[in-house]
Amino acid sequence: SSDGIKVNVTAIFTVEQVQMVCDCLYEGVPSNVSVFAGRIADAGLDPIPFIQESLSLVNSVGLSELIWASPREIYNIVQADQINCHIITVTASLLKKLPNLGKDLNDFSLDTVKMFYNDARNSGYSL
Repeated sequence: SSDGIKVNVTAIFTVEQVQMVCDCLYEGVPSNVSVFAGRIADAGLDPIPFIQESLSLVNSVGLSELIWASPREIYNIVQADQINCHIITVTASLLKKLPNLGKDLNDFSLDTVKMFYNDARNSGYSL
């Protein structure tokens, strides 16, 4: 960063780590800070407070952007958008679920039951 090179500091899990990174970044140099929100959630913690505080820190460093890394569900995309996170990484498996975003829950329920029914029929199971 001090040499004008854009960096992506990754595998960040704590606000303290974000603070240490921000202390080393130069305001005129673009950079990314990747907070592994999905893995924070895997530890049984709500990632939102971590991301919100991290956003505040990263926003204070000029051209830096925060990445919501390792999302686990489509709702993480909604959450990242709601708190104005700069970037969220999204896996191919999550992208495939995007058509479900905002889907009517009654329709979703019916589709799920049909899927179960078809799975049972295709397995050859009978009563």
